[in-house]
Amino acid sequence: MSSRSARALLSVLTGAGLMFAVPAATPAFASSAPVAAAEATVTDGCYTWSGALSEGASGEAVRQLQIRVAGYPGSGSQLAIDGQFGPGTKAAVQRFQSAYGLSADGVAGAATFNKIYELQDDDCSPVNFTYGELNNCNSDWSGGKVSAATARANALVTMWKLQAMRHAMGDKPITVNGGFRSVACNSSVGGAANSRHMYGHAADLGAGSQGFCALAQAARNHGFTEILGPGYPGHDDHTHVAGGDGRFWSAPSCGI
Repeated sequence: MSSRSARALLSVLTGAGLMFAVPAATPAFASSAPVAAAEATVTDGCYTWSGALSEGASGEAVRQLQIRVAGYPGSGSQLAIDGQFGPGTKAAVQRFQSAYGLSADGVAGAATFNKIYELQDDDCSPVNFTYGELNNCNSDWSGGKVSAATARANALVTMWKLQAMRHAMGDKPITVNGGFRSVACNSSVGGAANSRHMYGHAADLGAGSQGFCALAQAARNHGFTEILGPGYPGHDDHTHVAGGDGRFWSAPSCGI
């Protein structure tokens, strides 16, 4: 049985009132927030939370949660991945919970974590996107404007934003044609000197079944601070989305 199938079965049994613990597959991280009583312990191949998280909590467990809900910051906003569970994180958790039909109380507990476990692979990427899609430049994420580890970490956040956007658009596949670029790769394709591709923040999207404009318009609600699409020079054949500092949206043909 696959790890995802096992987790799904455990989730069903938990819902039926059968409570039991499973030995942790990865180290559990302590939280400064109280642990909800009588929560079943579910383990995951990527990351396992040890207890509920709520406003006021801090630390690595919160940072890992923020990565997974980065696509739910509200229109025009970007969630800080800082390990501090403040009002912005609570609101993002609530939007995530609402998107998946969970009780939207802003407290990340067993139901929220179980849904996240269902949505991610053992390498921590969301189930509908891969690190390979976000890097067709090289195999080790080196040569960009940040360290390889930082570029890869930024790409992970980008993937979770795309996962949220995909779900909001009816779970139709989103085509990713490119992501991270080293300085050399960026130069070879004529990329801008300050391109966010070199930081791991960016992805270029194909039209798919949605169309470039629908993708650009949806991206406004999922944590992308840079959106470039039809009507912006050089972007009539793709929609570019990225995180990072500042905000610049331009897709004139799409009303953006």
